[in-house]
Amino acid sequence: MMIPRTSGIGHALKGQLRPRLVGRALHSTASLANSHKELPFSFLPANSLEPKSSRTKGLTEIRGPYYAPVTKTYLDELLGDWGEYVDGVKFAGGSFSLMPEDRLRALVDTAHKHGCYVSTGGFIERVLSASSGNKSVISKYLTTCKNLGFDVLEISSGFLSIPTDDWASLIEFSAAHGLKPKPEVGIQWGAGGDASIEELESAGTRDPKWLIDRAKTFLDAGAYMIMIESEGITENVKNWRTDVISAVTSALPTEKIMFEAADPDVFAYHIQNQGARANLFIDHSQVVQLACLRRGIWGTGSTFARVVTFEGAEEHFGKGKRAGHN
Repeated sequence: MMIPRTSGIGHALKGQLRPRLVGRALHSTASLANSHKELPFSFLPANSLEPKSSRTKGLTEIRGPYYAPVTKTYLDELLGDWGEYVDGVKFAGGSFSLMPEDRLRALVDTAHKHGCYVSTGGFIERVLSASSGNKSVISKYLTTCKNLGFDVLEISSGFLSIPTDDWASLIEFSAAHGLKPKPEVGIQWGAGGDASIEELESAGTRDPKWLIDRAKTFLDAGAYMIMIESEGITENVKNWRTDVISAVTSALPTEKIMFEAADPDVFAYHIQNQGARANLFIDHSQVVQLACLRRGIWGTGSTFARVVTFEGAEEHFGKGKRAGHN
């Protein structure tokens, strides 16, 4: 779970964010065009990205209520203006459990109105802990989430010790309730609670292979996507674990992984190293900044005019020649 604005983490890595020698943005890239409306500056070149209606890579999931009380009015206006660049809305910290049903449904319906899926966030971790994994309680939780309109169930266990087979069974159980299971895996024990660097260091980290092996098991169990926890990798660490990021992107299909990246330095790193079609989770306040970076129209000194795509990629992939990695 990441803070919504730059906290200074990773500043030591800024020197590593060196531009690749690709020169200026390609003049042959697609024009700026929304999937549903023509833009007044559509004559200007920008990166070619899939329209929201058919997008399977380059997904952007935003954090909803938690650090800020995201209201229905705010969400409606945000997605009304920038919804083409947002694919999903996630409730963090179990915030939805504090809302009256009519207000919660209003938020969920607003996201759906703008073509966004809605994720529970990792609150099932609290449900598992409080119920000792009681199947009937878990089933009631899943059924309630489904009935309220949630689409995606994030399954986190940063604070819990749970056998891999049980985790995989929970994925299957969630899918049987009509929800898309999205396990969150990482290398940091105790992740997700805004712990200090010192606390996390004392807790220790897991080998990246542990993360990768479980992610593969969860995909085989029916997970629709894997969320990569940022703590221990780019959040609350003295030095970023870029080796972990490289190991994950090399071992897992990029369209099946999403990185927590709610810090401009972090999502810039992912875009520079994975390309504009990286799946990323960010704060709602960062939608525009990430959209500008994906489309290659703006950036920092290390990314300005250096993030590019190939316009023919959509046609190529449409013929069933989809690559496993970017």
